[in-house]
Amino acid sequence: MARAALALEDGTVYFGESFGATGTTSGEVCFNTSMTGYQEILTDPSYRGQILCMTAPQIGNYGVNDADVESGGLQMAGYVVREASRLASNFTSQGTLGEYLTKAGVIGITGIDTRALVRRLRIRGAMTGVLSSDMLDTAELVAAAKAAPALVGRDLVREVMPDRPRAWTEVLDDLARPLSQPFEGGDLPPPSPITAPKNVVALDYGMKWNIARHLASVGCNVTVLPGRATAAEVLAYKPDGVFLSNGPGDPEMLGYCVETVKGLVGKLPMFGICLGHQLLALACGAKTFKLKFGHRGANQPVMDLATGKVEITSQNHGFAVDEASLPAELEVTHRNLNDGTIEGLRHRLANAASVQYHPEAAAGPHDSAYLFARFRQMMV
Repeated sequence: MARAALALEDGTVYFGESFGATGTTSGEVCFNTSMTGYQEILTDPSYRGQILCMTAPQIGNYGVNDADVESGGLQMAGYVVREASRLASNFTSQGTLGEYLTKAGVIGITGIDTRALVRRLRIRGAMTGVLSSDMLDTAELVAAAKAAPALVGRDLVREVMPDRPRAWTEVLDDLARPLSQPFEGGDLPPPSPITAPKNVVALDYGMKWNIARHLASVGCNVTVLPGRATAAEVLAYKPDGVFLSNGPGDPEMLGYCVETVKGLVGKLPMFGICLGHQLLALACGAKTFKLKFGHRGANQPVMDLATGKVEITSQNHGFAVDEASLPAELEVTHRNLNDGTIEGLRHRLANAASVQYHPEAAAGPHDSAYLFARFRQMMV
């Protein structure tokens, strides 16, 4: 395997071996603590513009397949692992991770001390970096990393949103379907019987496909619109509810998305996930801020403040809602137990709610799948 290098804007350089595509790329360097689900992570549009390091020591051992994807292609700028498995041992495997990256044109590096890299990112925060199999001079690498564009201030949603509307029909497979039913613990209301399907417009800012599968599986006819759609365009579909999806980049650069949400709050039941959560907060007058190193992984503890129950959640975000900026009409419903940041909001006057984490998982635990049924109940 050829040599490759990863340089950070603070001057740190890591040398390892190249796998996947060759060339040079730049992006914000961040890390994910999931032990599995690398294919779902690679195809998550929320990673647009980022070079991702996996903290698990070996990645790729069960290969890749056509089923475990969350978008139409690989989205991130580069991929960093301690050891990239050269073989794939699983009955579903259709190829190796290295072959997958090569075909998609994503540059990878293996054989570096990922513990040291993650420790540096935790201490100093996420940094811009350059990953290259062509450029191996230390000074040149560091200079390129310092000159690379930062993630803050960029609108990456325009790069991942769909070109045109489409109807979504795929539902969860048989193994996941039972886990999508409403959570019946605590003081949650009993689930309403699903009779006629509800029509939902999903505003796609880089939506993971498993979100749409969950919506379809709880009795929704889902129409996916590009995230640039206006409030008038959404209302023209006469939906029963609106969903705001996840997506990449800096939420405060998405004024056109915020204006759409402003025009819809209070008119229709609304549910947002991740970036959609941030857009709902911005539309109501709150602010967002950049987290030091973000929350990315399939093992993040979140408390539902209404029930006191703790859910283990899948997460992928580098920004959060500023609690000090919350207007009176927004109530905090969920909280991250690691750092206390906001993980869920509810509008006190309008039929609208959101969570910062990913209840659709893919990959990750299914503790929070009941939220899709709750959204369905909001439209009864």
